[in-house]
Amino acid sequence: MHIGIPTEIKNNEFRVAITPAGVHALVEHGHEVAVQSGAGVGSAISDAEYVNAGATMVDDVDKVWDDAEMILKVKEPISEEYGRMHEGQTLFTYLHLAADEPLTKELLDRKVTSIAYETVESDTHQLPLLSPMSEIAGRLATQVGANCLMQPNGGNGTLLGGGSGVHKGEVIVLGGGVVGFCAARVALGMGARVRLYDVNEERMRYIEEVTQGAIHTEFSTGLAVEQACMESDLVIGSVLVPGARTPHLVTNEMVAKMRPGSVLVDVAIDQGGCFEDSHPTTHADPTFKVHDSIFYCVANMPGAVPHTSTLALTNATMRYATLLADKGWQGAVNQRRDLARGLTTHDGKLYSMPVGDALDIPHADINELLSYTLAA
Repeated sequence: MHIGIPTEIKNNEFRVAITPAGVHALVEHGHEVAVQSGAGVGSAISDAEYVNAGATMVDDVDKVWDDAEMILKVKEPISEEYGRMHEGQTLFTYLHLAADEPLTKELLDRKVTSIAYETVESDTHQLPLLSPMSEIAGRLATQVGANCLMQPNGGNGTLLGGGSGVHKGEVIVLGGGVVGFCAARVALGMGARVRLYDVNEERMRYIEEVTQGAIHTEFSTGLAVEQACMESDLVIGSVLVPGARTPHLVTNEMVAKMRPGSVLVDVAIDQGGCFEDSHPTTHADPTFKVHDSIFYCVANMPGAVPHTSTLALTNATMRYATLLADKGWQGAVNQRRDLARGLTTHDGKLYSMPVGDALDIPHADINELLSYTLAA
């Protein structure tokens, strides 16, 4: 199979979809890998390293897309890239379509077979391709939140760890999944007082046990979240409904009652955000103000640490990318149920119920494409 690796062009996105080790694995399986020249520079990977691993370097981005039977990316195609997608091409990347109607329609109109990293899901409801970036985003969320709290950045001037004889910062984490737990652990390590809100009692019990109660958990209700926000310096939103638009847990009215200079970091912004006032921002212009609070809503947070992120992402995606190259998309999804759950569009049809519900687009039954019945 001919595989294309274009340079990511989303604002301040420095990751690349594959490492030289990943290229080497695909080439060993008999596939051709074309990497756009300079694609790895932001992740501290030179063209020479790709060439040594067996890749062909291509200067022309249009040729990378035109010749590829499968495109491997990190982030969803943006408008500049829509015209490069073509019928019959397989696209394997993060998509987050529930919050992106224009891209969804382009994928359908161009009859692209797309498989979304974030909805590849195991029978035990694990998200193996989302988890590595969730871990990094969670750790970054506390780091950027602490930075935003500094007064020169518009915050209330609170140091999360406080000082001798001085109160610690109050951190509220909404959601106890990979993102939330990682964010809470970093906040705890920085010396903050941390409360985590979730609706999964088993998950909260686990967090309490492994942290020996250092991270306090509470059941998430509207009233509880409102009270917590009023008492917090930093709120981290990390709620996830796989493939679907995220519910708004923090309203504009709640923000109006928060401490002046408090900070809200919405890690769920890729799926629409879990704060009512959230809208996507970029690393170049990451924050905006709502009432007297600072919002940080960068949609590709791990892109700020591309060396770590690229290595972690390739470690997770390569077994699937290799299978897709070896078997083709249909053979691969028929072999692996987790990959089948990631199939989003094919031949002009949408195969994701959550995306269809979010965008009011009819969806087809994926079981029609499979040699087995995919459990709900």
